[in-house]
Amino acid sequence: MAAVDIGANSVRLKIARVVRKRLQVLFEDREVVRLGEGVFLNGSLDPAAIEQTVRVLRRFHKAAQAHGATNVRVVATSALRDANNASAFVQWVHAATGWRVEVVSGVEEGRLIHLGVMANTRIGSGRVLLIDLGGGSCELIVSFKGQIEHIFSLPLGAVRLTREFLQHDPPTPTELDQLRSYIGEEVGRVRRELIEHKINLTVATSGTPAALSDLWAAAQPGIVASVPRAGLLRLTRKLSASTIEQRRSLKGIGPRRAEIIVAGAHVFAELLTELELTSFRYLPFGLRDGILAQMAADEEDIGLRKQMESERHNAVLNLASHYNVDLRFATRVADHAQRLFKLLAPVHHLPPEYANLLNAAAMLHEVGSFISRAGRRRHAFYILAHSELLGFSLSQRRFIAAVARFLGKSKITPASPSVRVLTPADRILLPRAVVLLRLARAVEQGRRAAVLGLRAKLEPTCVRLTLVARPNGAELELWALQRERDYFTEVFGRELTCVEV
Repeated sequence: MAAVDIGANSVRLKIARVVRKRLQVLFEDREVVRLGEGVFLNGSLDPAAIEQTVRVLRRFHKAAQAHGATNVRVVATSALRDANNASAFVQWVHAATGWRVEVVSGVEEGRLIHLGVMANTRIGSGRVLLIDLGGGSCELIVSFKGQIEHIFSLPLGAVRLTREFLQHDPPTPTELDQLRSYIGEEVGRVRRELIEHKINLTVATSGTPAALSDLWAAAQPGIVASVPRAGLLRLTRKLSASTIEQRRSLKGIGPRRAEIIVAGAHVFAELLTELELTSFRYLPFGLRDGILAQMAADEEDIGLRKQMESERHNAVLNLASHYNVDLRFATRVADHAQRLFKLLAPVHHLPPEYANLLNAAAMLHEVGSFISRAGRRRHAFYILAHSELLGFSLSQRRFIAAVARFLGKSKITPASPSVRVLTPADRILLPRAVVLLRLARAVEQGRRAAVLGLRAKLEPTCVRLTLVARPNGAELELWALQRERDYFTEVFGRELTCVEV
């Protein structure tokens, strides 16, 4: 498996395989491309930076092929999120490598970073604040016992801040004042909420804390586990007063890191000061480690599947609660959908991982009613396609949204906007998932838990569905199922008969 991280400052590659349920790294590569510089100046990716990045990605592509990486995921972050010409870059990369670039939100970026850390180390049972400072953004993840409690994404990337505030070498007092004021304002937006979490441990990933940790360790005797706040403030003052050549001569700071380390140090200084944190500990894991862990867990259980299922479950419940969904009703529909997924597996041939997507669609199919009963299916699609659902990729969220969109009687057509955004494979599978959700919804037509269980008998030309009903019967539910017979036959080529016992 190969993970590619296209950041605002650098592009990174990591190739690994699963050995005895653990990831074994085979190859790594990295190059600073400063893809985000143009975005932070004028809103567009610079053509020269695009060309350099594509050249690096071609090199990564050859490395992935040489190592036999058959599963590759390419993720882009803040630079592509903010660029007005991001689509041109995505198309160029696809033409050059065949790879499809996935632009993730700040929240999904934070989730993957958290997953990468949790997959590779144990960081205690208390409440942890994980800080990842990139070139364009800073992700703050609050974690408790391995589970994400909150994710904040702030526009405090080291490249972004350097380009916007620091024009002289060394920076002038006015520039530093303006920089600190801006960072303080952004941190102030989340300060109260983060302090209320009562953080026990602060962990930092990415290049800036790595450099700061090396600088602090070089000045201390013995082994240094973390960087204290007082020490960080001294380092920040020293770096701010140094020229770029002086910074380049310091141990732990590379030539390109020296250009942006001042802004990055001030972000950490402000975070530790404003959030009343005593120190931070650097860990050498990040986004691409999370990407690899996600791919490995999707293919085989490496001990993370329960954690990711829990994240997905919590995300679905939180969104359902936010839009006032009747959770008891939605849970019954979801239970019926999962039962039908298993009973009719020889008929629908959906891959096993689509069971989770069907479950999410079943739990969330009524979110559109929060806006209006009229057009609620269209509203549901918009909400689900644009909401943050931890653990679900953009393509998965779109599939979930499309299943909920066509729960009514609207016909699925290739020209529909809800269908055009799906992957080619998902377009083929969509009608099958929609049928299953329609049947599950019909089984709860009366919203009264009339059906206790389902049984199915599969024949070459027919599917016989038996409803195990309460004493009061399930006539309304049988009537609703009969209305789905024609669509069932259209999609699966078999007749559907339904009986009650």
